[in-house]
Amino acid sequence: MQTPYETEVAKRFTIYNSLFLDLPFDHIFRTGTMLPLLATSCTKGFEEGKSPRAIIEGFFKDMMPNNSEKERSDLLFQMIQYVERQVVLFDSIEDAAYEKINDLGGKGSIKALITRAEGDRKKEALIEKLKTFSVRLTLTAHPTQFYPGNVLGIITDLEDAIRHDDIGRINLLLQQLGKTGFINREKPSPFDEAVSLIWYLENVFYQSISDIMIRLLKSLEQPLHTWENPGLLKIGFWPGGDRDGNPFVTHETTLKVAERLKKWILRCYYRDLRKLRRRLTFKHVEEVMLRVERGIFVTLFEEKPIYNSAEELLGELLTAREALIKYHDGLFLELLDEFILKVRIFGFHFSYMDMRQDSRKHDGLWDELLQIEGQSWEEDEKAQIDQILSLKSLPKVEKFKDEFHQEMLRSIQSIGTIQDRNGPDALHRYIISNCQSVKHLLEVFQLTKLSLDSDDKGMNLDIVPLFETVDDLAAAPEIMSFLYKLPVYQKHLQHRGNKQTIMLGFSDGTKDGGYLKANWSILRAKEEMTRVSRENGIEVVFFDGRGGPPARGGGNMHNFYASLGDRVENAEIQVTIQGQTISANYGKQASCVYNFEQLLSAGLENHLYSDEERNLSESQRVLISELADRGYEAYKEFKNHPKFVPYLEHVTPLKFFGMTNIGSRPLKRGKSDGLKFEDLRAIPFVGSWAQMKQNIPGFYGVGAAISELEEQGRIAELRDLYQRSLFFRTLLGNSMQSLNKCFYPATAYLKENKDYGEFWELMYEEYQRSIAAIKQVAEMEELMRDNPVSRTSISIRERIVLPLITIQQYAIQTMLEESKDDKTLQKLILRSMFGIINAARNAA
Repeated sequence: MQTPYETEVAKRFTIYNSLFLDLPFDHIFRTGTMLPLLATSCTKGFEEGKSPRAIIEGFFKDMMPNNSEKERSDLLFQMIQYVERQVVLFDSIEDAAYEKINDLGGKGSIKALITRAEGDRKKEALIEKLKTFSVRLTLTAHPTQFYPGNVLGIITDLEDAIRHDDIGRINLLLQQLGKTGFINREKPSPFDEAVSLIWYLENVFYQSISDIMIRLLKSLEQPLHTWENPGLLKIGFWPGGDRDGNPFVTHETTLKVAERLKKWILRCYYRDLRKLRRRLTFKHVEEVMLRVERGIFVTLFEEKPIYNSAEELLGELLTAREALIKYHDGLFLELLDEFILKVRIFGFHFSYMDMRQDSRKHDGLWDELLQIEGQSWEEDEKAQIDQILSLKSLPKVEKFKDEFHQEMLRSIQSIGTIQDRNGPDALHRYIISNCQSVKHLLEVFQLTKLSLDSDDKGMNLDIVPLFETVDDLAAAPEIMSFLYKLPVYQKHLQHRGNKQTIMLGFSDGTKDGGYLKANWSILRAKEEMTRVSRENGIEVVFFDGRGGPPARGGGNMHNFYASLGDRVENAEIQVTIQGQTISANYGKQASCVYNFEQLLSAGLENHLYSDEERNLSESQRVLISELADRGYEAYKEFKNHPKFVPYLEHVTPLKFFGMTNIGSRPLKRGKSDGLKFEDLRAIPFVGSWAQMKQNIPGFYGVGAAISELEEQGRIAELRDLYQRSLFFRTLLGNSMQSLNKCFYPATAYLKENKDYGEFWELMYEEYQRSIAAIKQVAEMEELMRDNPVSRTSISIRERIVLPLITIQQYAIQTMLEESKDDKTLQKLILRSMFGIINAARNAA
């Protein structure tokens, strides 16, 4: 019996894929005819132990024996383009079938949660929690999405055509796809990246968040217009404010993005108002609604701000509401209340911008600041803290010689401007990357206080440390404990409602400490900082810097947040979403609603239902800690291998990430010529392993750790842990996904390489060891047996891009063996990257 996935996705792909052969373009038929032959050669060749170079050269010898080198390479480029379009088609088919292959009303949905709460007599407890809880997804401009905007538009239309089985329109859209370029000619600017993400705010999140909130409140019989927590579901926004992620962001960019966000939410309101006014045609009501519509129109199109704040707009709407009840028995009141709720949710800010900068940049600014003041740093940290807090005013911006320092100060000043224009919530956090000390926090605290709070009334800004490395995570509780006891910071927290947000970096944590150690260190840090915060009367909110792939904290996030237990503060769920994860999980109404509801339910269930699965016992904690330490030792030994950085630099496509024109930010932090491990950004680091189909950050150390315990006869303990702990089950489940996307036969030729043979063997041994170990612990005959839809999706996607993987490795192998930088081979490596990453959907 076929599953819905096989019927709705796999079979449809086979049918619609054949349409490509009928496209009326040069070389399409020939390429489409040759591609299956190449795919078969790749599959058979790797089974026989052939290298990528042998497979490609053998294919040419059999199929194109008399063709020139140029004709052969031209065919390879045409095949790459063909596969890229196959990936788009598969994405669209999968998206079109979303409701059929996912149970939108099942476990994890709002409907299921309310039904369960009512059955368990926890409805009132659920309502009370909803009054203070929130889920905040922060969209980042981290470049892992290779589709330009025009291709995303085609994907949206293609998905709609597939939903309606409109063969004629599908055929036309595939023709358009064949003619449309997939590559940005130039790098996008930071503002371009913001504009591309605002599309999702306008076309997906505006409707989805409103829909969830309205259904939820109506089901719980709560009034929409007075619901006290309109921020239950929030969208954060990093493009335009994230200076650490993108050093090309300026204060002008920040102001421009904030202005764009305000204009685009007013556009959404204007469209809704025009529809609403067609119903509210009654005396005493119509004139108010006409005034509101005209006010938004003038604010938008004539650039004369009629409404200076969302509160002014809400005042008018509430006047119309009173008249509707008084004079017309509340006719169409429900429609007006729904619109009022939207204005209360999105305000004039639409989404919540953050500002972010690296602590080392603040250090440099303070070095120059003290120099201007005729001072130098004191020797010990306590004296330095006193030195920072004793500063009573900032020198004028023009006194700083370093232009970058001038820009940093202007960026801080722009926060006040944005809050005045878009509301106090528009940009209310400053995040400190690479935060390692109390000094790093207070440097920013004092800079922002002197810039934004000259009258000492308190600033509407949260100072958010970002702890990333294993050592920083271990030091974090002590740092926060010191701050909580510091009188000047206590006063600041009181002004901010005694709430402290702390960000934790999954991406850089994994890069630094390996998969097991990073995830366990983050959980332990959360528990310790929860304890410290509670002892000091502070409500801590954790903001997780998670990426798309499991290696960077992605994978199944719903189970992760449901598994945190009582020792971790559960006031809010906050998480970054980026790249393909935005388009794959939140790019359409159905997927956005489904995944938002899953996260919301995970957090609420963790509060309402405390059980053994969610709370680790002491013996379980000891066991996971032991595993994490053993995994860390294995990963650390591998990371310190003398060939680790050279392999990344000279074998993997790492350097090509900077040539893809998908993002405006540089490949690495710092300006050093040579490649330093600590300067590597997490995305190209993880992405390079994904391109090689080796996925080291998603599993390395897992097999070694489990094997050591197995040798001690403790496999039964691990199996029991897997069955009883949702946290551990989720951890291994996400690692299974990384392993399922590996394909080591593609790089097996490296065994014979004199420089990297031993290094490759280390990777492969741990890959095999991890598969065997996880299957043994999970008692599965194959990885991801409990998630057949994802497993099948990965299998089909990997099969589609196998020719690209082979072509890319053919180019890498040829360049390594011939020790030359051939321009055509380099271009083949670069062009293959797009399809490989797009097919993965979460970049691993």
